[in-house]
Amino acid sequence: MNGGSARWRALALLSLAELLALSLWFSASAVLPALSREWALGDAGRAGLTIAVQLGFIVGTLVAALCNLPDVLPARALMMWGALAGAAANAVLALWVEHLVPALVLRFLTGISLAGTYPPAMKIAATWFREGRGLAIGLLVAALTVGSAAPHLVRGLTDLPWRHTLLAASGLAALGALTVTLVLEGPFRFPPARFDLRMAMAVLRERGPRLACLGYFGHMWELYAMWTWLGAFLAASLEAGGGASYLGLNASGATFVCVGLAGGLGAYAGGALADRWGRTALTMAAMAASGLCAVVVGFTFAGPPLVTLLVAIVWGATVIADSAQFSTAVTELAPAAYVGTALTTQTCLGFALTMVSIWLIPPAVGLVGWRWGFALLAIGPALGVLAMARLRTLPESSRMAGGRR
Repeated sequence: MNGGSARWRALALLSLAELLALSLWFSASAVLPALSREWALGDAGRAGLTIAVQLGFIVGTLVAALCNLPDVLPARALMMWGALAGAAANAVLALWVEHLVPALVLRFLTGISLAGTYPPAMKIAATWFREGRGLAIGLLVAALTVGSAAPHLVRGLTDLPWRHTLLAASGLAALGALTVTLVLEGPFRFPPARFDLRMAMAVLRERGPRLACLGYFGHMWELYAMWTWLGAFLAASLEAGGGASYLGLNASGATFVCVGLAGGLGAYAGGALADRWGRTALTMAAMAASGLCAVVVGFTFAGPPLVTLLVAIVWGATVIADSAQFSTAVTELAPAAYVGTALTTQTCLGFALTMVSIWLIPPAVGLVGWRWGFALLAIGPALGVLAMARLRTLPESSRMAGGRR
């Protein structure tokens, strides 16, 4: 197998493993209506089931960054064991849990496990690609996006009980762990690293990586809150407007189209365009578009379902189109021996921010309604655009995308 085909085979396997493993992330969110009825959950309980995963992921990435785990341990092993542990925690929830508190604990453990799957996957992808790295990591994020939305597809197309939906996600994650065993690191491996506690925050000490992280934080303020609550918005909009469906799809099916399909295509397109236009140009354009959608989508609430769906599709594509490029920029700007640690720190801090925005949406909707509830998410991409515009002016930005900034 020649080098060109080998790297695409590795990326395909890596992306498949990531898609399967990340089906765990929103497995509980996809079955929230059933859980809410069965366990009499309020807004706090519903948000908690999603935020428990975020919190676990934050704790997992924090420990991994402080201990330099993605750089001192084999990335493949981290991915495989992370996916298996997450599948097990999710399966226990499906099979035996009857109340909210143990469910929150298991979702927290699932998040810790997933911390071992995402940053190492980006590092492995970078070892196969120097040219076209933005597209490669963009495809990886596309797989993550489709995988995260997969439980919505299961829920939208079947009448499976919620426990069976969770078990399906666990089965997919276990299959992802097996797929990881077929992936090798590429020829552009990063230098070996030794444990150095100081490297966990090194990504924030240098101007270039710091600005890439600030752009990422603005992006993350919007992304996971949108992913978490879009399904609830689409369901409430249908109910308020008296509409029957979104072109024959219920709210869960429409959410998969917006988050999974449109998001996957957006991540792919963002990666391809960033390698041509430059990292900063693509990220600024995507954040401007997604921030505008965050404001506009509320005005379609209770209106014609087709209009709501179209705006949500554009939002789903643009909100993720830039995601891979912040991480790709870090692989190009951070110290080479500690790229895995830098990626993990960036991811940890970004996901910590998502907890705030996810929690804010329900009280915002209670105060101003769905028409304005999502508008506060536009603050993140607006600040992210400013950070990436500043990065574009710095000399070190010429190290990104082959000098395309």
